[in-house]
Amino acid sequence: MTGKQRMLKTLRFEQPDRPPHFESMFELEKEAFGERFPLPGDWAGYDGGQKERAIAHCMSIYEKIVERYHWDALAVYWPWGDPDGVAAARKTFGEKILIGGMVGGAVWCIDTISDWEQFALDLLEDRGKLHAIAHERCGRALDLIDRMCDAGADFIYLPHDVAGNSGPFVSPKDFAEITAPYWNRLVQRVHQRGALAFLHSDGNLMSVLDQLLAMNADALQSIDPMAGMDIAQVKRATWQKLALMGNVQCNLLQDGPPAAIRRSALYCLENASVGGGYIFSTSNTIFAGMPLENYQFMLKVFEEFNRGGAV
Repeated sequence: MTGKQRMLKTLRFEQPDRPPHFESMFELEKEAFGERFPLPGDWAGYDGGQKERAIAHCMSIYEKIVERYHWDALAVYWPWGDPDGVAAARKTFGEKILIGGMVGGAVWCIDTISDWEQFALDLLEDRGKLHAIAHERCGRALDLIDRMCDAGADFIYLPHDVAGNSGPFVSPKDFAEITAPYWNRLVQRVHQRGALAFLHSDGNLMSVLDQLLAMNADALQSIDPMAGMDIAQVKRATWQKLALMGNVQCNLLQDGPPAAIRRSALYCLENASVGGGYIFSTSNTIFAGMPLENYQFMLKVFEEFNRGGAV
């Protein structure tokens, strides 16, 4: 079974040969392979040839990541939000894994608020302004989704942090007005283009989970355990409606100990992987500063679980 086949099977809530695995980002390429992705700020300054060479370098690193860690999908994160990166990944990997692109910054969320005082005033006094900004952002994102799909994306990863540990950044009622309709438009465009839609948010999403389900997206990532998201509870609520990705606790991957990483990984696998509908991953990303050996240990637990052995 190829990685792409494995991903599609679990997203249909069918049991694959093993749960699929990938991460939204892997930022330990130096520690793992002795190489670095181009810096985020460098991309805007590249001319055509420089950009082409930088993308080729990214693809060589992605190939190493996919091979070593047995990823079943890749959401191209360098270059970020760039159809050229998606096209290069499609050429590099063909149909072996599911290929996706990043489309963020498109709805009102924690990520898109730079002036919280002004946002609060507008929420109280000028919602028309908030809707006008949301409409403009959404329009740009819809265009990018089209270009990503034209480049060969199988899925679009839509990262928007709409919650913290205590809950959504606005009340569920306000979320239903200023965020959910625009996020829903993105999901619908993705589906119109024949691709799959992945939602991402950290934080506790339980009070808006019904609104996320109503978007009819294909998967939700991070299922944040540090914010109290219990993947067993969430899977009961989302079964046959929305696949889940994540929930291996990132602060444990940062600090350990191995026994705690094992417990977190096994809790996810035992409570979410049966019957499909689950993609094994961390509750955020493999971020810079995380000890590489902790990610490798998480994957050792995963491999032993897949073999049915003692862990």
